[in-house]
Amino acid sequence: MPEHYNLISWNVNGLRAAVKKGFLDLLLEHRFDIVCVQETKVSQDKLPREVKNIQGYYNYFVSAEQNGYSGVGTFSKNKPIKLEKGMGIEVFDREGRFLRTDYEDFVLLNIYFPNGKASQERLGYKMAFYDAFLDYANALKSEGKKLVICGDVNTAHKEIDLARPKQNEMISGFLPEERAWMDKFLAAGYLDSFRMFNPEGGNYSWWSMRTGARSRNVGWRLDYVFVSENLRENVKSASIYPEIMGSDHCPVGLELEF
Repeated sequence: MPEHYNLISWNVNGLRAAVKKGFLDLLLEHRFDIVCVQETKVSQDKLPREVKNIQGYYNYFVSAEQNGYSGVGTFSKNKPIKLEKGMGIEVFDREGRFLRTDYEDFVLLNIYFPNGKASQERLGYKMAFYDAFLDYANALKSEGKKLVICGDVNTAHKEIDLARPKQNEMISGFLPEERAWMDKFLAAGYLDSFRMFNPEGGNYSWWSMRTGARSRNVGWRLDYVFVSENLRENVKSASIYPEIMGSDHCPVGLELEF
């Protein structure tokens, strides 16, 4: 593997739709080393041919049992030394939210965390997923693994991570228990890479499509790239790319050197 990695993570809100909006051009223009996508909404047998045959990239996907729902994919210039689809917990794995690829220098977890807005039941599912994921990550970390964790976490951590915190205190995505889990996660030895470089508000990765919110930058920071503490010295930059269109989310990125 190279000693330098440029990675992005993007909730594409439908991979086939993203392809029509220039997703392949983005890959070919920027030549990111690893591209993680979430909410692909497509089973592997229905992937467009051009997505499965991008020159210079290996590709890996996991999809939900329910067609047109959830799903994640990882495009990688280098072939991983290990691949896992799911956490090994059937109630979560059936929704196609978790893809692990191991490289020489780190383990990459590409995750589409559940949304808790639909019902109290889905909020409970989201919180249970959070806890199962943290157990999984901590087990890897206890083995001395270096972790990169990226995806749509579906929670804004702090007040600076959304434009209107007061109006959303009782909305899933900014509930006290969701934010408390984020605190617990970071306290367990993980770093929010973007906040290592940028302490400012006004940096968001999701905007409602119904209200013209993006043009006014009334958004939420729901997409993250985390690293385990033992990767701190390898993180060279972290970015949000609001200028990249094609979804209600924008990509977030990480640059690593070894």
